[in-house]
Amino acid sequence: MQERYRLFTTLITNINRSIKRIKTEEMAEFELKSVHLSCLYYLHKEGSLTAKELCRVCEEDKANISRCVELLEENGYIKPRPKDTKRYKTPLELTEKGHSAAEVIDTKVDRILEEASSGLSDSDRDILYRSLGLISENLQKICDNYDAEE
Repeated sequence: MQERYRLFTTLITNINRSIKRIKTEEMAEFELKSVHLSCLYYLHKEGSLTAKELCRVCEEDKANISRCVELLEENGYIKPRPKDTKRYKTPLELTEKGHSAAEVIDTKVDRILEEASSGLSDSDRDILYRSLGLISENLQKICDNYDAEE
């Protein structure tokens, strides 16, 4: 059991560090950070999202997304869609510059996912993602129980 713990935590930590480093390196050409990659990626996939929705899909807190949105807007990557709502509820969309960057990001993401899963069959990949999903759900339930005890 102790070996399983060490292996699991080491592998997950190493994967997380690698993902963060790859995001950072790949965003350098745009002079942006890893959180910006996620925002541009999801806005490109979804068409438009509010800051609240970005928090959910990017799994980032409100303050981090707020800073991210501000910087992306200042640099011409995104713009709010005109609407009479509070800033946090205003849909955001990519500008032409944002679409161009997101297309490059999509290509990079596809390439990196392909390289990262090199040697895995489609069946292996399905099992991997299904297993990770189940582990994630189970860990979330454990965390939810901590919240319920407080």
